[in-house]
Amino acid sequence: MSVTARGEQVPAATLALLGTRGPLGRAEIARLLGVSPATITQVTRELVERGMVVELDTAPSQGGRPARLLGLSGAQARAIGAKVTNDHVAVVSVGFDGEVRGQATYPFDPSRPDALDALGHVLREAVAAEDGPVLGVGIGLPGSVDAQDSGVVTAPTLGWTAVPVGAALRHALGVPVLVENDVNALAVAERLYGTGRGHRTFLVLTIGRGIGCGLVVDGGICRGAGGGAGEIGHVPVAEDGPVCECGNRACLEAVIGDAALLARAVERGVVAPGDGVAGLVAAADAGDAVAQEVYREAGALLARTLAGVVHVIDPEVVVLLGEGIRAWRHWERGFDPVFRAHLLPSRRSLPFVVEPWAEDKWALGAATLVLATPFDVSGASGDQGRLVLARLQEATS
Repeated sequence: MSVTARGEQVPAATLALLGTRGPLGRAEIARLLGVSPATITQVTRELVERGMVVELDTAPSQGGRPARLLGLSGAQARAIGAKVTNDHVAVVSVGFDGEVRGQATYPFDPSRPDALDALGHVLREAVAAEDGPVLGVGIGLPGSVDAQDSGVVTAPTLGWTAVPVGAALRHALGVPVLVENDVNALAVAERLYGTGRGHRTFLVLTIGRGIGCGLVVDGGICRGAGGGAGEIGHVPVAEDGPVCECGNRACLEAVIGDAALLARAVERGVVAPGDGVAGLVAAADAGDAVAQEVYREAGALLARTLAGVVHVIDPEVVVLLGEGIRAWRHWERGFDPVFRAHLLPSRRSLPFVVEPWAEDKWALGAATLVLATPFDVSGASGDQGRLVLARLQEATS
C-alpha cells in the first residue's frame, strides 16, 4: 500500500499506516507515504511525545545501523461501524489497527416510520460511550448507495427506496458519517487488513442470506455510476425462476441464497420448514447425500456466474466471506471443478481464498470506511472523508 500524503496530512497518514501495516521503521514510513525522511522524523517525534506512537524493538539490518520500529500506542482515535440488517443492527468500536474494542447488537425494524431515528439513537449512545475521540461513523447495509458521503440508500431487503441515511445520521450524531453497500465495506476492510493488502485488483464474494460481490480495481472500490456495481446476486441465471426480493425472476440470489437453498431442501424432504439453514448445514455435515447435493448444485451455479465476472475484471485473487462459510466444504464440491473449467486457460490458476467468518466482520467493514480515509486517493469518501481527516489532524495536533 502506497499513498502520497500532503504535508498537513502526514501525521494522520502516519497513524493510519502504522495501524494497517503494523510496526514500521521511519525510512519505510517515508517511502510508503512519499515524503522525506526528515519530515517523518519530525512528525513521529511529535507523535511519540503526544503518546500516540511508541518506539518498539529494532528491525534486523542488512548492514549499518538497525532501524527502530514505531507502533501505535493504545490511545489512538476510534471509528464506529454499524451493519444494518432487516432485524438488527450490529455496532463495533474499532481502532486504527483493525482491532474491535467493543461490540453490541440491537433489534431493528427498518419498516418503522421512525427507523432512522431509532438507528440514530443507537449510534448516538455508541459515540457517547467512547472515552476518546471518535473520527466518524461508518454504515454498511445491503443495498445501493449513491455515494459514501451523501448516503442515499435503495435497499429492497430493508424496504427502503432513496432513503437519505447519511443526512439523517449526520444531523443526529454531529460527527462525519460514511455510508456504503455492506459488501463494498468488507472489500475496503480486506484492502486494509486482509488478503487484499497485497493486491491492487481483487474480488470479495459473500454467500449467505444474499450473494454479494465487492470489486477493488487498481486499489479503489469500483462503485459504478450509481453505487450499484458488483451486484452479482442479481445476475439472471435462467429464463424463469423464483421471484427475487428485487422484483425480478431467477436472480442468482433468488436461486442459491439461504432462503432458496432451504426451500429446495424442504421440497426434497431433507429438513422441516422450521429447521432453518442451520438444520440444512447439520444434515450435510452428518453425511446426508441430498443435503450435500443441494449445496453442490449451488456451488456449481455460483462458479459459472463468478467465472464470467472474473473474465470482466481480471482480478489477482478472489476472497470468499459471509455467513455461508460454515457450509463451504459442501459448496466447494460443486464450485471448484466448475469454476476452473469455465475460466480461460490462462486464468485457471487464479487464487481463491476462503477466510474465517465472524459476525462482527460486517460492522468492522463499516468502521473501516472511516479508517480508510487517509488512503482515499480516489476521493470516494468525499466531503465526509475530508471531515474525518480534519478530526484526525486535530487529534494529532
